[in-house]
Amino acid sequence: MEIGIDNFVAAAIDPATGEAGSGAEQMQRVLAQIVQADRSGVHTFGIGEHHREEFLDSAPVTILAAAAALTERIRLRSAVTVLSADDPVRVFESYATLDLISQGRAELVVGRGSFTEAFPLFGLDLADYDVLFEEKLDLLLRVRDDAHPHWSGRHRAPLTGQGVFPRPHQEVLPIWLGVGGTPSSFVRAGALGLPLMVAIIGGAPSRFRPLVDLYREAGRRAGHPASQLQVGVHCIGFVGDTDQQAADAFYPGYAKMFTEIGAERGFAPVTRTGYDAQRGEGGPFLIGSAETVAAGIRRVSDDLGGVSRVTLQMTNGLVPHEAIMRSIDLLGTKVVPLVNADEGENA
Repeated sequence: MEIGIDNFVAAAIDPATGEAGSGAEQMQRVLAQIVQADRSGVHTFGIGEHHREEFLDSAPVTILAAAAALTERIRLRSAVTVLSADDPVRVFESYATLDLISQGRAELVVGRGSFTEAFPLFGLDLADYDVLFEEKLDLLLRVRDDAHPHWSGRHRAPLTGQGVFPRPHQEVLPIWLGVGGTPSSFVRAGALGLPLMVAIIGGAPSRFRPLVDLYREAGRRAGHPASQLQVGVHCIGFVGDTDQQAADAFYPGYAKMFTEIGAERGFAPVTRTGYDAQRGEGGPFLIGSAETVAAGIRRVSDDLGGVSRVTLQMTNGLVPHEAIMRSIDLLGTKVVPLVNADEGENA
């Protein structure tokens, strides 16, 4: 199983003043975190995409390209690319270029995103939310498979054999489909034979088993081999020296971020009681010591019938950089070996 990290590049907040610090300094910290992940043995690192003031990740491929020049082994990917609001040809060209820079370590996770700011920003109509994604995903897969594609759709000028370059270093650029809880999205991924990345940020992971089974069944019906139907899980997580230390370090930033976002959507403020419940047995949060997090990863995999990748969103604006660096080191040097040892015992 691959273990990874997702980072939304939240603007760093000074706990004393409540104000955001330097964006340039925060970007350097993020690059240092990716380098630390590479050195510690973490398998993959993803940068999200948001178009909001509290995040600095509106151009993820730029951050990943900078990281590619500083790292050697870690796979670099989006988490997720908001494909509905972008041009699939440009997305492919950008990540093919990243793949050349990284010598074959680039991946894409594409989805519709959980925020809608990109739609008005780029002149798109939210009424086209579903059709935009379906059409653009079709085009992205077409240009991945054919350097001179012929394609037409409603929301973009047709392609009539124009060249799409450069081509990636890898024979096939990996494209995962990022999904939330919509059954049709799981079926789409299975029918297309795309690896699946399931975002679980609330509720018991076991609740997603019927949807994952739906994905696997759709893939089987479409004739895709089981080995092609990979399942990944994105969770909130943080590794500390003890369970209590990890929980205490992560909570303030988590509470601030999700209370503010929740207020926009009519949700109740985050409470410590609710937070602790979600990091308990059977909950979605993988927060604690290396042993606790490793056990949680194995439980999530068992609940979903086996997964090939788990990625942790372990950053927020209030966790100190030093604590994040320590968490990354523990993830790579302690959690990864523990999970691999468990897999060996269960083989």
